Amino acid sequence: MNYTLITGASAGIGEVFAKELARAGKNLILVARRKDKLEALAQELKAQFGVEVESLAVDLTSTESSSIIVKQLESSNWTIDGLINNAGFGDRGAFVDLPLDRQLQMIQLNVTTLVELTHRLLPKMLNQQSPYIINVASTAAFQAGPNMAIYYATKAFVLSFSEALHEELSGKGIAVSALCPGATLSEFATEANMTDTKLFKAGAMTAEAVVKKSLRQKDRAIVITGWKNILSVWSGKVSPRFITRKIAGWLQA
Repeated sequence: MNYTLITGASAGIGEVFAKELARAGKNLILVARRKDKLEALAQELKAQFGVEVESLAVDLTSTESSSIIVKQLESSNWTIDGLINNAGFGDRGAFVDLPLDRQLQMIQLNVTTLVELTHRLLPKMLNQQSPYIINVASTAAFQAGPNMAIYYATKAFVLSFSEALHEELSGKGIAVSALCPGATLSEFATEANMTDTKLFKAGAMTAEAVVKKSLRQKDRAIVITGWKNILSVWSGKVSPRFITRKIAGWLQA
């Protein structure tokens, strides 16, 4: 039996991915730290859509997390044909003022765990029919981000990494996509201390709209959600970098 594995599935964009895929009849493995929320969501999706839903409570900021997940997959004979690397977090504030441990955890979760899990699962995914990987990046990936320096840098990595994999694997039948949403209504904004920023006050998309576009266009290397975000990214490409980083810093103020 094939499954789609979703990290950060207990809330926000990850939870919406789970609901949309369950509605489409896909079996799921939900991964996040909060066991109670995962199990409640798994029971809800099984009852509503009649799909198989497994939950794995794993702290993805741990250096051992990808090994734990893969061992559980192998011992349970769960086959993965879809991987959605959604887990991640941000934090707002000057680099020098934010706790170093938290910023290193951000790099571990947003970058290292994503890379490790992709590398460990990819070989067997290549043997599946129409496999795909969606890595959740951000419109933050397209410029530097004063007041969220590490978050922006991690998302730039995710975008570059995903584009490279898209090209490497394009002839092997596996789709790789970088999802690049802008401001989105989700738990992420609260956790990142961003709800009072100019960026969010200017308007945010729903997680449902973001996820539906991502799934429709998962064969594309880069998926930017919302016309406002698309225009912002393209205008940034023709603007000097000193302007784009000043704008980014202003939006986070």
